[in-house]
Amino acid sequence: MNTKFSLTKETKIAFGITLYRIKAKKDFGNVIKGELGGWVEKEENIAVSGDAWVSDNARVSGDARVSENARVFGDARVFGDARVSDNAWVYGDARVSGDARVSDNARVSDNAWVSGKFRLKVGWCFGRKQKDWDVSEVENGDGILLIKDYEPVKEETPIVEIICEGKTVNISRESAIALNLLSE
Repeated sequence: MNTKFSLTKETKIAFGITLYRIKAKKDFGNVIKGELGGWVEKEENIAVSGDAWVSDNARVSGDARVSENARVFGDARVFGDARVSDNAWVYGDARVSGDARVSDNARVSDNAWVSGKFRLKVGWCFGRKQKDWDVSEVENGDGILLIKDYEPVKEETPIVEIICEGKTVNISRESAIALNLLSE
């Protein structure tokens, strides 16, 4: 018997499938009794053991299943025969479908689509690109940005060295003019 959540009478139709809003019957994990969750096609879409939960406007349908401590939230979709388990998260506008498996501490977010027989146990899938896209890697602090059709900005801004209270500060010429430290 399911003592974890119930299907409410609130429904919506998505791609011809009736989805039911879920409601927690008890406190578990970060979920409070009475809290409304996301949308599922049937009770079997979420395991009744563990802290698995679907929230916000997220949807789980077909034979897809969310289990253990996994979370699906935001506008994410999990469908087909996909599985999200362990401590995995699927969120944002992400999609997990087909026979895909997302498990352990993996994250699928933003506009990423994980499908087919893909398995993600460790890592963070945060986006997708078309095969014909030219993608550049651009260093940004401790990370690297992936940018489609990247063209570096050619900065020709001269740097002005200013000494203030014994400390040297470099600022752009435009900033020095704006601060009335230089004249045009």
